[in-house]
Amino acid sequence: MQEKGEVATGKMEAKRWSSFILLVVVVLGMWEVNKADAALSAAQCKEERRLGLNACKPVIYGKLPSPACCERVRVSHVECVCPVITPKLAALIDLDRFIRLIEGCGRRVPRHFKCGSITTP
Repeated sequence: MQEKGEVATGKMEAKRWSSFILLVVVVLGMWEVNKADAALSAAQCKEERRLGLNACKPVIYGKLPSPACCERVRVSHVECVCPVITPKLAALIDLDRFIRLIEGCGRRVPRHFKCGSITTP
């Protein structure tokens, strides 16, 4: 039987994990694809995700995105992000916060846009 403290710790860890997931989506959930760019390789997409995560780590802990994080949000490619958004990951995301953070960085999120298992309102 779990103690109340263990349950609270578990909930806090789940919330922190969902915040991390949100960070991944915020950083990587870039909506407007630049059609002039050539397709990116798997290695390029992996590097783009790594750079985004490093730039936006403070968002995990409830901080606002830094200028460097917002720059990553604006320049990242949707084709690198959407394939990694599974239904399980999408269930952990506060979509309203997600959209506010992306738009706060100067990137438009189209209505009814589908990215992986997420569809914007």
